[in-house]
Amino acid sequence: MTENTKTHVILLSCGSFNPITKGHIHMFEKAKEYLHKTGKFIVIGGIISPVHDSYGKPGLVPSRHRLTMCQLAVQSSDWIRVDPWECYQDTWQTTCSVLEHHRDLMKRVTGCILSNVNTPSTTPVIGQPQNKTQTAIYQNHNTVNNKPTAIKLWGKMSESLGKICCVRSYLIQLFVCWVSNFCLPLYCPELRILLLCGSDLLESFCIPGLWKDSDMEVIVGDFGIVVVPRDGVDTERIMNHSSVLRKYKDNITVVKDDANHPMSIVSSTKSRLALQHGDGHVVDYLNQPVIDYILQSQLYINASG
Repeated sequence: MTENTKTHVILLSCGSFNPITKGHIHMFEKAKEYLHKTGKFIVIGGIISPVHDSYGKPGLVPSRHRLTMCQLAVQSSDWIRVDPWECYQDTWQTTCSVLEHHRDLMKRVTGCILSNVNTPSTTPVIGQPQNKTQTAIYQNHNTVNNKPTAIKLWGKMSESLGKICCVRSYLIQLFVCWVSNFCLPLYCPELRILLLCGSDLLESFCIPGLWKDSDMEVIVGDFGIVVVPRDGVDTERIMNHSSVLRKYKDNITVVKDDANHPMSIVSSTKSRLALQHGDGHVVDYLNQPVIDYILQSQLYINASG
């Protein structure tokens, strides 16, 4: 396939990120590498979307901390961004709603053809921080002077959209940064937003009553999933246990890695335990700026988070 015919992809990862680990970043990097090797896709960006505080998971620290830790974890990345939209809503959002929000926002701002636009979204297209103050830490200050003219034009379009809608410019500016850094060519390509996840989320699709069937149909059928499994996990067996996963098997990409990587066993749970017990191995699980922030903010110092 030529560059013109490849599908351009944005990887979106939802989760607690409590805290974000090196394993989360490794998952993005492995997925990007694998998708490029297939010769069918070009990954132009990654989005990390931490869950809302009302999700209710035990030990979940406030979103202001999780957003900051995520930003610190990706500050050296030129293609992964942290999105606060989900945290800024009035209440918890489903994974399906988050995917639809980003799909609709990308479509309106760039005008690109999204291959997964079968169902209209009921979520706000342009989010606004609710009862929050603006914080510069979520903004990307990378220069974009060397980007193609068309990208700059799309950025100006989104800024104008923000003025027309009389919306506070914070999230618009953030999204302009993403668009400016996503390596879109001068023509408007086919664009897809794919849910990036581990095998644990894939397994959760098989738990009766945990997911709405309609949401699963949209997530797997309309969008698609990229799975980075933990070592030894039989993803084929998992997919065979769900009628929806079997139905849309072609929309599920499993990242295959012949070599076991130490990052595949890193988890937020392990990181919290290491922090609580003063285990020096925490440096293997978390980036140093994240560790520094955790210690400064005194997070995860007891079993309750």
